[in-house]
Amino acid sequence: MMTRVLSIFIRGLVVVLPLAITALVLIWLGTGAERLLSTAVRWALPDAWYVPGMGVAAGIALVFVVGILVNVWGVPQIIAAGERIIARIPLVKTIYGAVRDLLGFFGRTGPAGGAVSKVVMVSIGDTGLRSVGVLTRERFEGLPEGLGGEGKVAVFVPFSYQIGGLTTIVSRDKVTPLNMSLEDAMRFVVTAGADGGARGAGEQS
Repeated sequence: MMTRVLSIFIRGLVVVLPLAITALVLIWLGTGAERLLSTAVRWALPDAWYVPGMGVAAGIALVFVVGILVNVWGVPQIIAAGERIIARIPLVKTIYGAVRDLLGFFGRTGPAGGAVSKVVMVSIGDTGLRSVGVLTRERFEGLPEGLGGEGKVAVFVPFSYQIGGLTTIVSRDKVTPLNMSLEDAMRFVVTAGADGGARGAGEQS
């Protein structure tokens, strides 16, 4: 009886916990944006016009405006100049660089011709084991000698049930492309391949 009750509880937890964590993260982001930007909104508008939530709306609008301005002539140069200044500040450059690279990992083409959205299957030596990873680099120009090389590629292999992973340098013939989105691949790995962890996965010929 206890085993059945525990099983039902775990099934419910599997459904509720991801929803709860997602909601908490969204609430945290929303309250942070409201707290930071509500002062600016109150300064621009009469107090009688202010409605709770305008700070969040202002944050969303600001992100869209910045996204549009990034493609305007002269703005990329201004951003690059700002990043050069940030790169001289010890602790700030580490935090900024890590956040920028993490977001860039999911949202753009990787450096040196490596498309970070390319999901692959990596063969681990002659063990017969294979692991799902993400191709992050195909060329190694400008990096220390011996880090990569001809016929080598860089593949990030995330860990299951935790944040982290390994960046591996493997032979190109050890990598097989997968017809799988980055989101589905990360979900598959993070859940250790559990049922529902990925949809529509399949190897490309």
